[in-house]
Amino acid sequence: MVLMEKEQNWRPAALALVVLGVVARLLPHPPNFSPVGSASLFAGARLSGWKAYLIPLSIMVVTDPILAVMKYHVAPYTSYQVFIYLSFMLSVAIGRFLGATQSVPRIALASLINSTQFFLISNFAVWVGSTEFAHTGAGLAACYVVAIPFFAYTAFGDLFFAGAIFGLYAWLSHTHKARQLSNA
Repeated sequence: MVLMEKEQNWRPAALALVVLGVVARLLPHPPNFSPVGSASLFAGARLSGWKAYLIPLSIMVVTDPILAVMKYHVAPYTSYQVFIYLSFMLSVAIGRFLGATQSVPRIALASLINSTQFFLISNFAVWVGSTEFAHTGAGLAACYVVAIPFFAYTAFGDLFFAGAIFGLYAWLSHTHKARQLSNA
């Protein structure tokens, strides 16, 4: 189950992350409390090359049109999503710095950095496309201030899902290694 060592094993983990991300985004949840950021971090840390970037893109491409039409009653894709998708690509890059670590403090720090960059990028996109906030420094600051409650949901969600995803992976990896040793 060690993804970076055995390339053929990337498919089950990647598929599980996409399914988790899709299901969690479509179920009722607090704003920004979803596993997409954490799944992106995990993909960056444990999957090689383009496969890591495919995880968040797959989750978003599948769920965005469904949520846009059924929940928000807006166009399936907008220019706003370019910023969000780029943020999740940055999440994968942040995950690259984790490598194979199982260090809880390093994963938690990466998760908080991830939440912060998502907050900054997504709310910058809101400000750029908004008529509610003046396109000035003060307007941008006001946009960020109004969004602070959403940052809390993002941070708690990223920490929760990173703990769950990285923790489950570590447990499964140790269980798999123990079975291999007992069968040897």
